[in-house]
Amino acid sequence: MKKNFVLGFTVFLLMSICFQGKLVVCQANVKTVFNKSNDKKQQVFQYKNNKVYLSDDDIYLIAQIIFAESAAEPFEGKVAVASVILNRLVHPEFPDTVEGVIKQKGAFSCVRNGVVQAKPTADCYKALQTALKGKDPTNEAVFFYNPDIATSKWMINVKKTNVKPIGNHVFFVVNK
Repeated sequence: MKKNFVLGFTVFLLMSICFQGKLVVCQANVKTVFNKSNDKKQQVFQYKNNKVYLSDDDIYLIAQIIFAESAAEPFEGKVAVASVILNRLVHPEFPDTVEGVIKQKGAFSCVRNGVVQAKPTADCYKALQTALKGKDPTNEAVFFYNPDIATSKWMINVKKTNVKPIGNHVFFVVNK
């Protein structure tokens, strides 16, 4: 059984990441915890009334997806991609870990054999930070696609609700 031990203080520094020689600082009101089983430092966020635990590896992996899926999109599109990942993370029909959400078969076209070949930019980290602060331009979407290049018949033909176009993508929830 995994137990997390809260260190009893709130930190205001989510991450200080060196990106191409520049210090990228994103701030949030989070708590630092350590997972007893693997001693990995994690950050705890409140996201839509759920606690979300993110390690540095999780943050990097999300930023990679943001870059790979939305590098040419406006900043709002990057926040939207981050929001979809976070929405899936707290949704009962998806895995409850960042790695599980991202590496779920067919979830993201940029994941090949469990690997994402992308180097995130500072904007990717800023977009994640914006989403973690509660900005979700997608109306709680858990799916998105680019209708101009989508090859998935399921994605194109499924009945959608909460449809929100942002940049070249369409964000949505499946109508059940």
